[in-house]
Amino acid sequence: MDILKSLGHPEEIFNLFKYKIGGCRSVMTKLDYDSMSDTLRTCYAYLNQTSRSFAAVIQALDGELRHAVCIFYLVLRALDTVEDDMSIPLEQKVPLLHDFHTFLYQPDWCFTESKEKDRRVLEDFPTISVEFRNLGPEYQDVISDICHRMGVGMADFLEKKVGSMKEWDWYCHYVAGLVGIGLSRLFSASQLEDLEVGRDTELANSMGLFLQKTNIIRDYLEDQREGRAFWPQEAWSQFTSRLEDFTHPQNLSSALSCLNLLVTDALRHVPDVIAYLSRLRNQSVFNFCAIPQVMAIATLSACYNNPQVFQGVVKIRKGQAVTLMMQATNMSAVQSIMAQHSQEILQKVSTTDPSREKTLCILTVIREKSLSPAALSSRAHHLSPVYVSAAMLLAALSWQYLNATAGQPPGGADMQGH
Repeated sequence: MDILKSLGHPEEIFNLFKYKIGGCRSVMTKLDYDSMSDTLRTCYAYLNQTSRSFAAVIQALDGELRHAVCIFYLVLRALDTVEDDMSIPLEQKVPLLHDFHTFLYQPDWCFTESKEKDRRVLEDFPTISVEFRNLGPEYQDVISDICHRMGVGMADFLEKKVGSMKEWDWYCHYVAGLVGIGLSRLFSASQLEDLEVGRDTELANSMGLFLQKTNIIRDYLEDQREGRAFWPQEAWSQFTSRLEDFTHPQNLSSALSCLNLLVTDALRHVPDVIAYLSRLRNQSVFNFCAIPQVMAIATLSACYNNPQVFQGVVKIRKGQAVTLMMQATNMSAVQSIMAQHSQEILQKVSTTDPSREKTLCILTVIREKSLSPAALSSRAHHLSPVYVSAAMLLAALSWQYLNATAGQPPGGADMQGH
C-alpha cells in the first residue's frame, strides 16, 4: 500500500526498498552498553519504551551529550505524565508541577498514584534522578532550570484554554520552546556546538514552536475526539462560534480559512529554523535537529487547505518520510526541502483565502532564506562527511517512524509534544 502511494515518486520507492532491505541497525555499540551502569541501562530501556520517535535519534548523539539528552527526555516525560494525568486533583497537581525540579535532588522521591501509561517513569523516578545527579553540573543546571520553568508554565495552563494568538505562543513555549532552549544549552555545554547556539534563546524557541504548532494543527480531529482544544480561540472565533463545528461539512470553507491562518502563523518560524540549523557544526546534532523540522514543513504542506484535517488523519507518505530522513543531513539539502514545500503550499493558496496576503508574504521570505548563500556557507565551513553513525541513525529513525505511524493515530510530539 505504501509503495502504491509512492508510485508517482520513484525516489521514494527506491528509498523504501533500501530501507526494507537494510532494516534497522542499533545506534549504540555493545561496548557502549557494557560500559553503562545498571541504572543508566534502565534509563535507556525507559527511553525506548516511552518515546515513539526520539529514542533512536537520541542514541545517535555523540559522546556524553547522548546521556544528558536521554535523562533530559525522561525528566520531561515524567513531568508531562503528571500534567496529563486527569486523575490527579488540581490541588495536588499544581504543587507537584511547581516543585518537580526539586525532586531531582531527592534520591528516594517517586510518585505511585499515576494512572497514565508512562507512569513507570514516575514510579521508578529514583533510577532517573540518580543518573541525573551523575551528570556533570553543567548538564544538571540546564535540566533542572528547564524542568522548573516548564512545570510553572504547565500549571498556569491547567485551568485555562488557549485564547489569544499570543497565548498560543506562550503555551507552545512552555511545552516545546523551552525544550528547544534546553537542548540548545545542552549542545553548547557538551562543547559539540558553539556557545552562541545555547545563548540565542529566540532561535531555539522557534525550533520548538514550529514543531509544536505543526502537531497541534495536524491533530485537530484527534484532540476534538479526546475532548482537548489547542487551536487558539482568537483564530477560530473569526470563523465559527464553536471549534467543534469545523467537523461539519457545511462549515468546510470556514474551517479551511482557519486552518490556513494557523499554518501561515506556524510558517513564520521557518526563517528562524533555517538560521538556527545553519549554526550547527556537529553532524549528530545537525541530524537530531534538522530531521524533525523537515518532517514538520512536509506535514504543514500536506495539511494546508486540506479538508482531511477535519475528517480523518493527515500524514505524509512513508516513502516520503524515509526520503526526508535520508536527505536532511546537510544545510543545502534542508534549504532545498524547505523551498520545495513552501512552493507546494504557494500553489495551493486560494485567491479568496482571508490569509492570502500574509501567506504569500511569509512564503516569499522562506524562499529568500532557502536560497540564501549566507546560510549555506556558515555551515559549509564546519560540515563533516556523512559518516557511518549518521547512516545508522537514519536507518534507526526510519524504523522508529514506520513503527510509530503503522497502526497508531498521530499524537503528541514527544519532547516537543502536547
